[in-house]
Amino acid sequence: MERLLCIWFGAGLLRPAPGTWGSAVAVLLGVLLHRIGHFPLLAVATVAVTVAGFWAVPRYTKGMSDPDRSEIVIDEVAGQWLALCFPSAAFYLAGMSAETFPYPGWLAAFLFFRLFDIWKPWLVGRADRDGGVRGVMLDDLWAGLFAGIATIIAAAVAHGVLM
Repeated sequence: MERLLCIWFGAGLLRPAPGTWGSAVAVLLGVLLHRIGHFPLLAVATVAVTVAGFWAVPRYTKGMSDPDRSEIVIDEVAGQWLALCFPSAAFYLAGMSAETFPYPGWLAAFLFFRLFDIWKPWLVGRADRDGGVRGVMLDDLWAGLFAGIATIIAAAVAHGVLM
């Protein structure tokens, strides 16, 4: 069970770039969750997958010399869903229908998340350098937080300046 969660039901086995594949699968599932239950369902799912990741990663990697293995993508799912929560919440608070998750919102969240996850600035890099099983999850959660904020800032600029 721990392995299945860590590799996110096989997404972590896709090559090349399993982290990007894990993020792409997370976006598809995140948009689906948004459409089924809007922001509240996506938020609950984000908390659940984060808790599941903190539970599964140490169990799956027990005894491994490097716990930050490329096939582990539950951390990308948690971080990507956190990033998606920002535009999802904005659409929810604006009273938009659950069937609506305009493409710039989810695309920006995906691109910003991948940027921060690969670049690893500030707290993202610190969590990654701290390593260990906590670092596996924490760096992606920080990347998701920064990606969500960047998505909202980009939307504000786009709507305030460009439109």
